[in-house]
Amino acid sequence: MIELGVNIDHVASIRQARRTHEPDPVWAAVEAHLGGADGITIHLREDRRHINDDDVRRLRELTQIKLNLEMAATDEMVGIAIRTRPEMAMLVPEGRHEVTTEGGLDIVAQEARIREVVAALAGAGIVSSVFIDAEPAQIDAAQRVGARVCEIHTGPYAHAFHGGGRDTEGRGVPEELDRIRRAGEQIIGLGMRFNAGHALNYHNVQAVAALPGVRELHIGHAIVSRSVFTGMREAVREMKRLMREAAAIGRAAG
Repeated sequence: MIELGVNIDHVASIRQARRTHEPDPVWAAVEAHLGGADGITIHLREDRRHINDDDVRRLRELTQIKLNLEMAATDEMVGIAIRTRPEMAMLVPEGRHEVTTEGGLDIVAQEARIREVVAALAGAGIVSSVFIDAEPAQIDAAQRVGARVCEIHTGPYAHAFHGGGRDTEGRGVPEELDRIRRAGEQIIGLGMRFNAGHALNYHNVQAVAALPGVRELHIGHAIVSRSVFTGMREAVREMKRLMREAAAIGRAAG
Protein backbone atom coordinates (compact mmCIF):
# COMPACT_ATOMS: atom_id res chain seq x y z
CA MET A 1 0.00 0.00 0.00
CA ILE A 2 1.43 3.35 -1.02
CA GLU A 3 2.20 5.69 1.90
CA LEU A 4 2.29 9.45 2.34
CA GLY A 5 4.97 11.32 4.25
CA VAL A 6 3.93 14.91 4.93
CA ASN A 7 6.69 17.52 5.01
CA ILE A 8 5.80 20.22 7.54
CA ASP A 9 8.79 22.52 6.99
CA HIS A 10 6.65 25.35 5.67
CA VAL A 11 4.47 25.42 8.73
CA ALA A 12 7.68 26.42 10.49
CA SER A 13 8.39 28.90 7.66
CA ILE A 14 5.17 30.74 8.51
CA ARG A 15 6.20 30.83 12.17
CA GLN A 16 9.65 32.12 11.33
CA ALA A 17 8.23 34.92 9.18
CA ARG A 18 7.27 36.61 12.48
CA ARG A 19 9.87 34.86 14.67
CA THR A 20 7.13 33.85 17.05
CA HIS A 21 5.83 30.58 18.49
CA GLU A 22 2.96 29.82 16.08
CA PRO A 23 1.94 27.95 14.07
CA ASP A 24 3.53 25.04 15.88
CA PRO A 25 4.98 22.27 13.63
CA VAL A 26 4.15 19.69 16.29
CA TRP A 27 0.47 20.62 16.08
CA ALA A 28 0.73 20.36 12.29
CA ALA A 29 2.22 16.86 12.63
CA VAL A 30 -0.67 15.76 14.85
CA GLU A 31 -3.22 17.18 12.40
CA ALA A 32 -1.45 15.47 9.49
CA HIS A 33 -1.53 12.18 11.40
CA LEU A 34 -5.25 12.56 12.04
CA GLY A 35 -5.73 13.24 8.32
CA GLY A 36 -4.09 9.92 7.44
CA ALA A 37 -0.39 10.71 7.03
CA ASP A 38 1.85 7.68 7.38
CA GLY A 39 4.90 9.72 8.30
CA ILE A 40 6.21 13.20 9.00
CA THR A 41 9.17 14.68 7.15
CA ILE A 42 11.28 17.61 8.35
CA HIS A 43 14.46 19.15 6.97
CA LEU A 44 16.85 20.50 9.58
CA ARG A 45 18.98 22.90 7.57
CA GLU A 46 22.36 24.27 8.53
CA ASP A 47 20.89 27.80 8.71
CA ARG A 48 17.76 26.66 10.63
CA ARG A 49 15.61 28.73 8.30
CA HIS A 50 12.43 26.89 9.29
CA ILE A 51 12.68 23.72 11.39
CA ASN A 52 14.95 24.18 14.42
CA ASP A 53 16.59 21.85 16.92
CA ASP A 54 13.79 22.18 19.44
CA ASP A 55 11.24 21.23 16.78
CA VAL A 56 13.22 18.08 16.05
CA ARG A 57 13.37 17.17 19.73
CA ARG A 58 9.66 17.74 20.33
CA LEU A 59 8.58 15.99 17.16
CA ARG A 60 10.66 12.94 18.11
CA GLU A 61 9.02 12.88 21.55
CA LEU A 62 5.45 13.52 20.43
CA THR A 63 5.02 12.17 16.89
CA GLN A 64 3.29 8.78 16.88
CA ILE A 65 4.05 7.94 13.23
CA LYS A 66 7.32 7.59 11.32
CA LEU A 67 9.69 10.54 11.48
CA ASN A 68 11.91 11.19 8.46
CA LEU A 69 14.75 13.65 9.04
CA GLU A 70 16.11 15.26 5.88
CA MET A 71 19.71 16.30 6.42
CA ALA A 72 23.00 17.13 4.82
CA ALA A 73 25.81 14.60 5.22
CA THR A 74 27.68 16.66 7.81
CA ASP A 75 29.11 15.62 11.16
CA GLU A 76 26.74 18.00 12.95
CA MET A 77 23.64 16.49 11.34
CA VAL A 78 24.81 12.92 11.81
CA GLY A 79 25.26 13.65 15.52
CA ILE A 80 21.77 15.14 15.77
CA ALA A 81 20.25 12.17 13.96
CA ILE A 82 22.00 9.65 16.22
CA ARG A 83 20.82 11.50 19.33
CA THR A 84 17.28 11.94 18.01
CA ARG A 85 16.80 8.50 16.40
CA PRO A 86 14.26 9.22 13.66
CA GLU A 87 12.97 6.12 11.91
CA MET A 88 14.58 7.34 8.69
CA ALA A 89 17.24 9.89 7.76
CA MET A 90 17.29 11.13 4.18
CA LEU A 91 20.55 12.56 2.88
CA VAL A 92 20.03 15.56 0.64
CA PRO A 93 22.25 18.18 -1.00
CA GLU A 94 22.07 21.58 0.65
CA GLY A 95 23.01 25.12 -0.38
CA ARG A 96 22.62 28.26 1.70
CA HIS A 97 21.35 30.30 -1.23
CA GLU A 98 18.75 27.85 -2.57
CA VAL A 99 15.06 28.41 -1.88
CA THR A 100 14.45 24.68 -1.71
CA THR A 101 16.49 21.58 -2.54
CA GLU A 102 17.76 21.86 -6.11
CA GLY A 103 18.58 18.51 -7.68
CA GLY A 104 19.53 15.21 -6.19
CA LEU A 105 22.50 14.21 -4.07
CA ASP A 106 25.62 13.42 -6.11
CA ILE A 107 26.64 10.17 -4.44
CA VAL A 108 29.11 9.27 -7.20
CA ALA A 109 31.22 12.33 -6.42
CA GLN A 110 31.39 11.65 -2.67
CA GLU A 111 30.88 7.94 -2.36
CA ALA A 112 33.33 7.38 0.49
CA ARG A 113 31.76 10.10 2.64
CA ILE A 114 28.20 8.95 2.02
CA ARG A 115 29.15 5.35 2.83
CA GLU A 116 30.62 6.54 6.12
CA VAL A 117 27.46 8.48 7.01
CA VAL A 118 25.15 5.61 6.06
CA ALA A 119 27.20 3.23 8.24
CA ALA A 120 27.04 5.63 11.21
CA LEU A 121 23.25 5.95 10.85
CA ALA A 122 22.81 2.20 10.47
CA GLY A 123 24.84 1.67 13.63
CA ALA A 124 22.24 3.74 15.46
CA GLY A 125 19.37 1.71 13.97
CA ILE A 126 18.32 4.45 11.55
CA VAL A 127 17.18 3.59 8.01
CA SER A 128 19.20 5.59 5.49
CA SER A 129 17.53 7.15 2.46
CA VAL A 130 19.15 9.16 -0.33
CA PHE A 131 17.45 11.84 -2.42
CA ILE A 132 18.77 11.39 -5.95
CA ASP A 133 18.03 12.18 -9.55
CA ALA A 134 16.68 9.41 -11.77
CA GLU A 135 20.14 8.48 -13.02
CA PRO A 136 21.37 4.86 -13.20
CA ALA A 137 24.88 5.73 -11.97
CA GLN A 138 23.51 7.42 -8.83
CA ILE A 139 21.22 4.47 -8.11
CA ASP A 140 24.12 2.02 -8.45
CA ALA A 141 26.17 4.20 -6.11
CA ALA A 142 23.32 4.31 -3.59
CA GLN A 143 23.34 0.52 -3.46
CA ARG A 144 27.12 0.42 -3.04
CA VAL A 145 27.10 2.82 -0.07
CA GLY A 146 24.45 0.75 1.70
CA ALA A 147 21.39 3.01 1.40
CA ARG A 148 18.17 1.13 2.04
CA VAL A 149 15.90 3.68 0.36
CA CYS A 150 16.21 5.80 -2.78
CA GLU A 151 13.88 8.77 -3.10
CA ILE A 152 13.73 9.87 -6.71
CA HIS A 153 13.65 13.60 -7.35
CA THR A 154 10.36 14.29 -9.15
CA GLY A 155 11.04 17.99 -9.74
CA PRO A 156 11.89 17.64 -13.46
CA TYR A 157 8.61 15.75 -14.01
CA ALA A 158 6.61 18.33 -12.04
CA HIS A 159 8.13 21.24 -13.96
CA ALA A 160 7.49 19.51 -17.30
CA PHE A 161 3.90 18.85 -16.23
CA HIS A 162 3.33 22.50 -15.36
CA GLY A 163 5.03 23.76 -18.51
CA GLY A 164 3.21 21.25 -20.69
CA GLY A 165 -0.26 22.55 -19.88
CA ARG A 166 -0.74 20.38 -16.78
CA ASP A 167 -1.23 17.38 -19.04
CA THR A 168 0.41 13.98 -18.55
CA GLU A 169 0.81 13.84 -22.32
CA GLY A 170 2.26 17.35 -22.52
CA ARG A 171 5.66 18.12 -23.96
CA GLY A 172 8.40 16.26 -22.09
CA VAL A 173 6.07 14.78 -19.47
CA PRO A 174 5.95 11.14 -20.69
CA GLU A 175 9.74 11.12 -20.96
CA GLU A 176 10.19 12.35 -17.38
CA LEU A 177 7.67 9.84 -16.07
CA ASP A 178 9.46 7.07 -17.91
CA ARG A 179 12.77 8.12 -16.32
CA ILE A 180 11.18 7.81 -12.88
CA ARG A 181 9.61 4.46 -13.79
CA ARG A 182 12.93 3.04 -15.02
CA ALA A 183 14.71 4.37 -11.95
CA GLY A 184 12.14 2.64 -9.76
CA GLU A 185 12.68 -0.67 -11.54
CA GLN A 186 16.45 -0.37 -11.04
CA ILE A 187 16.07 0.54 -7.36
CA ILE A 188 13.77 -2.40 -6.67
CA GLY A 189 16.01 -4.73 -8.68
CA LEU A 190 18.94 -3.76 -6.45
CA GLY A 191 16.95 -4.57 -3.32
CA MET A 192 16.23 -1.03 -2.17
CA ARG A 193 12.95 0.76 -1.46
CA PHE A 194 11.59 3.08 -4.14
CA ASN A 195 10.26 6.40 -2.83
CA ALA A 196 9.66 9.66 -4.68
CA GLY A 197 9.05 13.31 -4.01
CA HIS A 198 9.61 17.01 -4.75
CA ALA A 199 7.17 19.50 -6.29
CA LEU A 200 4.31 16.99 -6.30
CA ASN A 201 0.84 18.49 -5.90
CA TYR A 202 -2.85 17.66 -6.24
CA HIS A 203 -2.72 17.92 -10.04
CA ASN A 204 0.41 15.93 -10.88
CA VAL A 205 0.64 13.33 -8.10
CA GLN A 206 -1.46 10.55 -9.56
CA ALA A 207 0.82 9.70 -12.47
CA VAL A 208 3.68 9.13 -10.01
CA ALA A 209 1.53 7.29 -7.46
CA ALA A 210 0.48 4.86 -10.22
CA LEU A 211 4.08 3.82 -11.02
CA PRO A 212 4.93 0.18 -10.22
CA GLY A 213 6.58 -0.44 -6.89
CA VAL A 214 6.62 3.09 -5.47
CA ARG A 215 6.34 2.79 -1.69
CA GLU A 216 6.14 6.35 -0.34
CA LEU A 217 5.63 9.86 -1.65
CA HIS A 218 6.92 12.78 0.41
CA ILE A 219 4.91 15.95 -0.17
CA GLY A 220 5.02 19.23 1.72
CA HIS A 221 4.47 22.60 0.08
CA ALA A 222 1.28 21.65 -1.77
CA ILE A 223 -0.31 20.17 1.35
CA VAL A 224 0.64 23.09 3.59
CA SER A 225 -0.65 25.50 0.93
CA ARG A 226 -3.97 23.67 0.66
CA SER A 227 -4.26 23.51 4.44
CA VAL A 228 -4.42 27.32 4.64
CA PHE A 229 -7.88 27.03 3.07
CA THR A 230 -9.11 23.60 4.17
CA GLY A 231 -7.15 22.73 7.32
CA MET A 232 -4.31 20.22 7.57
CA ARG A 233 -6.45 17.13 8.15
CA GLU A 234 -8.54 17.65 5.03
CA ALA A 235 -5.52 18.60 2.90
CA VAL A 236 -3.74 15.38 3.90
CA ARG A 237 -6.89 13.30 3.51
CA GLU A 238 -7.43 14.51 -0.07
CA MET A 239 -3.82 13.95 -1.10
CA LYS A 240 -3.84 10.43 0.26
CA ARG A 241 -7.13 9.68 -1.50
CA LEU A 242 -5.65 10.76 -4.84
CA MET A 243 -2.52 8.67 -4.26
CA ARG A 244 -4.34 5.50 -3.28
CA GLU A 245 -6.84 5.84 -6.10
CA ALA A 246 -4.00 6.13 -8.63
CA ALA A 247 -2.00 3.30 -7.05
CA ALA A 248 -5.01 0.99 -7.26
CA ILE A 249 -5.48 1.83 -10.94
CA GLY A 250 -1.78 1.25 -11.55
CA ARG A 251 -1.90 -2.18 -9.89
CA ALA A 252 -4.97 -3.15 -11.94
CA ALA A 253 -3.29 -2.01 -15.16
CA GLY A 254 -0.12 -3.97 -14.32
